Amino acid sequence: MKLYHAPASPFVRKVMVLLHEANASDRVTLVPASGTPLDPGTLPIDRNPLGKIPALERPDGPTLYDSRVITRYLDDLLKAGLYPASPRLWDTLVIEATADGICEAAVLMRYEMHVRPAATRSTEWADAQWQKITRALDALEDRWISHLSGPLDMGQIAIGCAVGYLDLRHAEREWRSIHPALADWYAAFSARPSLQATLPTA
Repeated sequence: MKLYHAPASPFVRKVMVLLHEANASDRVTLVPASGTPLDPGTLPIDRNPLGKIPALERPDGPTLYDSRVITRYLDDLLKAGLYPASPRLWDTLVIEATADGICEAAVLMRYEMHVRPAATRSTEWADAQWQKITRALDALEDRWISHLSGPLDMGQIAIGCAVGYLDLRHAEREWRSIHPALADWYAAFSARPSLQATLPTA
């Protein structure tokens, strides 16, 4: 299998963490891919018409894309057990969706302030994206800490990758200051070997 990959992408990192947790990182070949909405560069647009990564090229079917599709596929293929049985499954999926929403807003902020031409950038629009992130972090702090502290699942992995991306791209926003329980959880969770092995780089 081939995984179209960029080390800074939190969506790619989710997939990589799963592979490390399943002791299966040798099952995929990493194919570097990079680009932006303004210039697709080497993004695999012939395999994912949306021009996004990760994309997983399989030997037995069409290329998979969207990180949640890929992680469900690999979890099933590798019997990793990171999507628990119902009823816990629904909490896991909501937490993973929350994490992906954080990442989507954070990536849009990055594009707005670093990809759009300077004359057309909107700090108000970027701040509105940060408000989405803050509301999501509030929900994690108030509602989901007990789940995050439970048995390992893809919800936890996704949140770990999401807040790691906030540290990488938006450290000046200091998300920890008003989310102390989440900050404490992440301090412990980020020490996992799978998280250390996939630390994002700019």
